[in-house]
Amino acid sequence: MDRLISSSQFLHLVLLLLFIISNTSCINAQLHRDFYRDSCPNVESIVQSAVEQKYRQTVITAAATLRLFFHDCFIQGCDASIILRSSGNNTAEKDHPDNMSLAGDGYDTVIKAKAAVDNVPACKNKVSCADILAMATRDVIALAGGPHYTVELGRRDGRISSQNSVHNNLPHSDFNLKKLLPMFASRGLSIRHLIALSGAHTLGFSHCNQFSSRIYSFNSKRKVDPTIDADYATELQEMCPQNASPRVVIPLDPDTPQVFDNMYFKNLQRGKGLFTSDQTLYTKMGSRRVVNMFASNKTAFERVFIAAMTKLGRFGVKTGNHGEIRKDCAVVN
Repeated sequence: MDRLISSSQFLHLVLLLLFIISNTSCINAQLHRDFYRDSCPNVESIVQSAVEQKYRQTVITAAATLRLFFHDCFIQGCDASIILRSSGNNTAEKDHPDNMSLAGDGYDTVIKAKAAVDNVPACKNKVSCADILAMATRDVIALAGGPHYTVELGRRDGRISSQNSVHNNLPHSDFNLKKLLPMFASRGLSIRHLIALSGAHTLGFSHCNQFSSRIYSFNSKRKVDPTIDADYATELQEMCPQNASPRVVIPLDPDTPQVFDNMYFKNLQRGKGLFTSDQTLYTKMGSRRVVNMFASNKTAFERVFIAAMTKLGRFGVKTGNHGEIRKDCAVVN
C-alpha cells in the first residue's frame, strides 16, 4: 500500500498537469498566423522577397537557414537566442562547439530579412527576429522545392544566450535512435516527427569529421560500419581521406543535395545515410516502417514534416512580456 499514490499527491499531479496544459494552450493561443495583421500586414511578403534574393545569391542559404532554426529551437526554444553575439569571452550559444559549424548564410538570411522589414516605416521594430527566422525557414524550404505552409507568429526574442544552455540539448551525428528519441520527446515530438525532421538532411553538407569513424574506425573488428553501402563507403573514403582538410564538405544527400524532396529516405533504404543518426532510422525496425512510407510517399512525408515544424516552432517560445523585439537581431535592446 505504501507504493500507492496518496489522494493529496494525486491532486498535486492533476493540478500540475492542468497548469502545463493551460500554459501550453496559452502560448499556442498567443501564436497565430495573423499576429501582425495590424502592426505589419505585409510582413510575410517582405520577408519572402528578402529571402528569395538571398537564396539566389548563395547555394547553401536553404540548408543554413533551416539548420539555424533547428539549433535555435532545440536549445532554449524558438527565441532567436542563437543569433545573439557574445558580450565578451565567446560565451553565447553560437560560440559553443556544437554551433560553430553553423554557416554564416543562415544568420545573414535573418539579418537581411529583418532589415527589409524595418525598412518599412510602419513595421520598424514591430517584428521579432524569432518570427523572422521561422518565416525565413518556411520560405527557403519552399524555394528548394519543399512544401509551403503557414507559420504561427507572435514570438518574442529571448534576452539570454549562454554556451552552457547548449550542452546535451542538440542531437549529434553519432547518436542512435535510443539517444534521439528522448531528446525529441522532451520537446513534444514523436518518433514520426523525429523521422520527418531528420528528412531535412535532404539539404546541405557535412564536414568529414562528422562521419569519418564510420568509414575508417567503426570498431575493433570492422573498419567500416556494416550498415553503410559498400560502394558508398568507398566513395566517401575517396572524397574524405583520413585527416582530410576541414574545408572539405560532403553532401548529406548524394543525389539531390539542393532539392527538398524525399530522396533522403530512399537513400536510407540503400544504406546511404551519411550519419549514424540518419542510418539508425532504417536499421531499427521500430522506425523503418515510417522511413519506407516517407520514401514511397512524398506527400505523407511533407504532411508530417509540416506538423513537426509547427510543433517545434511552439517549443519554449516567449510571448507577451516574456521577451522583446530586438532592434538588432544580434544584440539585446
